[in-house]
Amino acid sequence: VQLQASGGGSVRAGGSLKLSCLARGMILSTFTGSRRAWYRQAPGKQRELVAELTSGGMTNYQDSVKGRFTISKDNSKKTVYLQMRSLEPEDTAVYYCNINMGSRDYWGQGTLGTVSS
Repeated sequence: VQLQASGGGSVRAGGSLKLSCLARGMILSTFTGSRRAWYRQAPGKQRELVAELTSGGMTNYQDSVKGRFTISKDNSKKTVYLQMRSLEPEDTAVYYCNINMGSRDYWGQGTLGTVSS
C-alpha cells in the first residue's frame, strides 16, 4: 500500500488549495473502515493533526482551521481530500495524509503548501 499525496503549491494569503491522497493498492474495505486524517508540520515545529474523518463519517478539525478546511473522501477512488480555503501564512507546512486501521498505519510522502502574505 502506498499513499500518494498531491495538490500542494504556493498561494497568497486568502487563497485556496485542495490536497488529494490516493490510497494506491489498498482494498476498499480497509479504506472505508479506516480513520483518515491530514497532519501538517511547519518548519521548526512538531507534526500536528489538522483534520480527521472517522470510519463512521465523523469529522474533527484543529481549532485554527475550523470553518476554513474541509476533509472529505471518495470511496470509489480511494482518495481523501483536504480542501483549504482562506489560507493564512501560518498554514505554511508540509501536509501528510494518514490512514489508520488499528495496527495498519499508512503515511503519505508529504506535500508542501506555502502561503505568502
